Amino acid sequence: MAKGILGKKLGMSRFFTAEGTAVPVTLIEAGPCTVVQKKTPETDGYSAVQLGFGERPAKKVNRPLKGHFGRAGVKPSRFLRELRVADAADYEVGQVLKADLFDAGEIVDVTGTSKGKGFAGAIKRHGFHRGPMGHGSKYHRRPGALGAKGPARVFKGRKLPGRLGGVRVTVQNLEVVRVDPEKNLLAVRGAVPGIRGSLVMVRSAVKGDK
Repeated sequence: MAKGILGKKLGMSRFFTAEGTAVPVTLIEAGPCTVVQKKTPETDGYSAVQLGFGERPAKKVNRPLKGHFGRAGVKPSRFLRELRVADAADYEVGQVLKADLFDAGEIVDVTGTSKGKGFAGAIKRHGFHRGPMGHGSKYHRRPGALGAKGPARVFKGRKLPGRLGGVRVTVQNLEVVRVDPEKNLLAVRGAVPGIRGSLVMVRSAVKGDK
């Protein structure tokens, strides 16, 4: 069964194995998440569950969302995200998912929003090489020629300067190194997209084990 949970990226740390090898990990505050809604093929055309994560004062919730949370009989959540599952019948509205949903050694995919880096040139954004930096050169960090003379236009998809980062990114096949159910913590081997404190979703790996 596909599993998933919402969480907050806390930052990076490291653990040591029994052999003394340092393992870089990202700490994620995974849950608790509440199942707010179930979607089935009969009513919605697909199977999914809507998860709520984080606390939100009732006075900051608009009327449509108040009704949505009220029908589910749960407290308002700061974040609402949908998770596709094989069978929504495996979940119940109001059910609480915690970090112990995963076990150490499992392989997961983590989705988040990458760090926004503003407007960047072609070297930083796409890894272009720079030109000679001598005084005689008039080509240093510019993107260079943009296209052939015949079409007299720039083709779509050309790598040019522009906004870098701030997009949805999924890192696949990360190993869960440690689980702390009491503190709702997951330690995932490797780096996870996003800044500290940003929302992430941890799901069962779609490609299986490495």
